[in-house]
Amino acid sequence: MSLIKVIDSHTEGEPTRVVMSGGPDLGPGSAADRLDVLRQGHDGFRSAVVNEPRGYDALVGAILLDPVSPDAAAQVIFFNNVGYLQMCVHGTIGVGATLLHAGRIGTGVHRIETPAGDVSLDVAADGRVAVQNVPSRRTAKDLVVRTRSHGTVVGDVAWGGNWFFLVSDHGQDLSLSNKKALTDYAWDVRASLGDAGITGDNGDEIDHVELFGAPTRKDADSKNFVLCPGREYDRSPCGTGTSAKMACLFADGLLPEGRSWRQESILGTVFEGTVRDVGDGVIVPTVSGRAWVTAETTLVIGEDDPFREGIR
Repeated sequence: MSLIKVIDSHTEGEPTRVVMSGGPDLGPGSAADRLDVLRQGHDGFRSAVVNEPRGYDALVGAILLDPVSPDAAAQVIFFNNVGYLQMCVHGTIGVGATLLHAGRIGTGVHRIETPAGDVSLDVAADGRVAVQNVPSRRTAKDLVVRTRSHGTVVGDVAWGGNWFFLVSDHGQDLSLSNKKALTDYAWDVRASLGDAGITGDNGDEIDHVELFGAPTRKDADSKNFVLCPGREYDRSPCGTGTSAKMACLFADGLLPEGRSWRQESILGTVFEGTVRDVGDGVIVPTVSGRAWVTAETTLVIGEDDPFREGIR
């Protein structure tokens, strides 16, 4: 029998499960190196933590590891119901609130190592966390994609820690009651990007689709629906998606340094972001939101459990 200690939280509605202890030995190395070890040798652990019967499709997992750098607070690898994420801003906000709750860090600025690169988080006493994300950029503007089922779609490709296809002119109702139609639409767009051979850098798959529209809240600039790789929608405004959107706005001259951008989620929650220009069309985004710890528990993995590695 194996015991895995976890702390659950949600960031503006999107759940995160942080593995505090009980994970596999991934050896030394960077977060990217250890992600490869986890993917190739311990993928059953990922599935056991986030998939049924111990988890559910919308749950994002994060395993805490000792950092390479002595001045980093932790190294983190993020994963979901179908695989792994290079970066996860909502998850990093959840990690910050979790580490504060567990007494492993205090308020203030801390560095976190991720597979996409090092990020920093500024933790406030009320659980609000501002994440300085990895450098982000737009790589293509106004690409025309012929979808399988929804006609022609025009969008941008951008990197915000994950690869996104961002669409504003989609004709969809961005409401929670319309989530099935939104999911079907976004999934069709993702599949059609693959059909057309449209990728991120180095042939990386564009595995997030982000739809934008007018905000519901008066204090927001935009509202979005984000479909994640496991065919679940992001309950939060999506931190890497907000970073990708701000990279596009910056590239179009619509978001100068220091100006706040408030992104509303399909649930009505908000992330606030700003950008810093680092040249050549690249920005360093900072995204802030609030996380709440929801549970401390121990996952039990029985040796004779037919679903010890989850239902996949």
